[in-house]
Amino acid sequence: MSINKVITADEAVAGIKDGMTIMVGGFLGTGSPEILMDALVRKGVKHLTVIGNDGGLAEGQPANGPGKTPRGIGKLLEHNMVDHIIASHLGVNPRLNEQFAAGTLTYTLVPQGTLAEKIRAANFGLGGVLTPTGLGTPMETEKDELGRDKMVVEIDGKKYLLERPLHADYALCRASVCDRFGNFVCNKATKNYNYVMAGAADKVIVATEKLVEIGEVDPDTFQASGVPVDYVVEGEPKWQI
Repeated sequence: MSINKVITADEAVAGIKDGMTIMVGGFLGTGSPEILMDALVRKGVKHLTVIGNDGGLAEGQPANGPGKTPRGIGKLLEHNMVDHIIASHLGVNPRLNEQFAAGTLTYTLVPQGTLAEKIRAANFGLGGVLTPTGLGTPMETEKDELGRDKMVVEIDGKKYLLERPLHADYALCRASVCDRFGNFVCNKATKNYNYVMAGAADKVIVATEKLVEIGEVDPDTFQASGVPVDYVVEGEPKWQI
């Protein structure tokens, strides 16, 4: 295994093909790996299934600022690259509803905590998570986002839904500081899904705002291990709200 995992953004996404499933860190663009989104747009892949908290931000939305380009998953939506999105809320980016109404995109809503824990289960090799969220609702009998049957489990007289792991072909994450091996840390609100996704996919890419040499900073600085990270890309723009 190479100690130096640093490559360009275009090289890092070269293996992402039409129809693959990708995870993208971020919350309405905060903490999303923008240079990896830009590289995917240049590559022009289509028919993606995207796992993320939401649909990012569209161009010129008030939350994004006048004249601002799309952010996060919103960049993929602007170019009609997504067939299916698995997320916890989808009401912010108007491109989602436009594409859903046109019949070019489908979506699956998953409660936010459940979504994070399903990703975490894949990251840590668990068989699933037990949650009371969804009991007494159609979630008990509907198939999950990947067409798998649900299961109700009773423990000590209490019922839970068994939510199975959510895994992807690629996880695209953002770091504030990362070393060449892939050990990384995310500052403030950029943490969101980046830690749980880094390990929940066959390939993990981390785009970092600051790249450091191995051993340059105290190892306790890092909150995520570089072991599951395959590629590191430097040059991520400074985080802005």
